Amino acid sequence: MASGDETAGRPFTICRADEALPPGLRGGIAAIGNFDGVHRGHRVLAEAVRHEAGERPALVLTFEPHPRAFFAPDLPMFRLTGPRAKEIVFARLGGEGLLDGLVVRRFDAALAGTGARAFVEGLLRSDLGLAGVVIGHDFHFGRRREGTPAVLADLCREMGLSCRIVEPVTLEAGSGPISSSGIRRALSEGAMDRANALLGYRWFVLSSVRHGDKRGRTLGYPTANLALADCDLAHGIYAVRVRLPDGAMRDGVASYGRRPTFDDGAPLLEVNLFDFAGDLYGQEIAVEFVAHIRGEERFASAEALVARMDIDAAESRRLLAADRTPSMLG
Repeated sequence: MASGDETAGRPFTICRADEALPPGLRGGIAAIGNFDGVHRGHRVLAEAVRHEAGERPALVLTFEPHPRAFFAPDLPMFRLTGPRAKEIVFARLGGEGLLDGLVVRRFDAALAGTGARAFVEGLLRSDLGLAGVVIGHDFHFGRRREGTPAVLADLCREMGLSCRIVEPVTLEAGSGPISSSGIRRALSEGAMDRANALLGYRWFVLSSVRHGDKRGRTLGYPTANLALADCDLAHGIYAVRVRLPDGAMRDGVASYGRRPTFDDGAPLLEVNLFDFAGDLYGQEIAVEFVAHIRGEERFASAEALVARMDIDAAESRRLLAADRTPSMLG
């Protein structure tokens, strides 16, 4: 169990799967969902939880693995925020005073087979001791998704729990609801501005630096190489900011793709950190994507590629200097 808050506000507690809920978090109000991306719509849920909770604990209840991964483990799934990234974002909301804790429960065969009534009576009321819940308008739960928002509201009323259903959240008038699927689509199209606007912060990934073919060094652009599992991000060049293992933030330029000029290999994220010399192999870094510069290209020679990389690096510096998108890492 992890606790503590490095910013301001109340202490924030993370209660991971199979850990008992601390007594201090019982009697709270919880937002329930998968929260992939923890986007601006999810933030509205957190704000609603804080309002409903008052002086009681304001919590988020989510599940791992993602139910879609449980039901179709062999199908690739592009997750916007894996478990650790999700913890980072929710802890940041905790630092803003919106939340007191994140509760993760294991999504397994037993939970998948739990009926709606048992879900509310067993998990929500008995195990977690909740006083109420907040959900989005499209939240479903229980065996074969039998628990609709209306069913949850009825069950909560019967069992003495409050239930608030939050309507769809849009970015602007006339636009569709903010959704994780919409953000995935934007990322797959290289529409970084749109993805980050929907998220409310710079999208980021966490991964450990691996050994590559060291080709970047010979080209004058040494890179930290990271493999991203089941990532549908558009192949191309990006302006990025990177949090190093010591917490320092550095600017850079990154390529995500198959390196068509050389080998057309498996997709790889290659990050060149500006004005940096150090050994990051085997260490985890976080990469924020600020802007999409161009698509992936095949060049006639290494010299032509380097000439274009010089232009990309300069453009990345320009875009980073102008960017004002909030960060969940800095």
